[in-house]
Amino acid sequence: MVIRKIVEIDEEKCNGCGLCIPACHEGAIKIINGKAKLIADHLCDGLGDCLGECPQGAIRIIEREAEEYDEEAVKAHLAGNSGCPGTRMQSFTNNETSEKVNIQSELRQWPVQLHLVPPNAPFFQEADLLLTASCVPIAYANYHQDLLKGKAVVIACPKLDHTGPYVEKLASIIKNNNLKSITIARMEVPCCGGLNVLVNKAQELAGTYVPVTEKIIGIRGNIIK
Repeated sequence: MVIRKIVEIDEEKCNGCGLCIPACHEGAIKIINGKAKLIADHLCDGLGDCLGECPQGAIRIIEREAEEYDEEAVKAHLAGNSGCPGTRMQSFTNNETSEKVNIQSELRQWPVQLHLVPPNAPFFQEADLLLTASCVPIAYANYHQDLLKGKAVVIACPKLDHTGPYVEKLASIIKNNNLKSITIARMEVPCCGGLNVLVNKAQELAGTYVPVTEKIIGIRGNIIK
């Protein structure tokens, strides 16, 4: 044990968004019971790459007694866990066959990408808004019928998109269109929780509250919540 720099996570501030996880290249952080936790001292290099990704300011670097950073243990850990759950390679086999059916598209607008839609678009007026993570329509087979039907939609990826302008744009949509509701449709992977953070910040900036519902889709295409 040595006195060294190491990450400390304030569970009171943490909202479980998971944005810190892909930023931790050592795989030392996991979401456990809805909170980000440092799973082992020897996996943390103390450099703080995760600090800038936390929207709540819940992560800081402190000095305390801890196990020394173990690079070999990190390599073994990453080899066994494949790093961020959102980038872990998996293959699925579906032995069930389904009949071919014609499904009517429920899309009522264009464009759909959050970085392209104008905040004053007429399809937002008094709408139920669906904020969809980019992977959801691919993973969830009944997306159009169960989630999209009757809603205006915007699509975003909190991990890969440049999300800087998103809060202001969402705030403008919320403030100026008298939305009835917001549904967040996201994947189960932790980094997808960034959509919840965007909506919370946008509501705060807009100075108004729109009821929010969250739908979580599993990577196997099932509804988790």
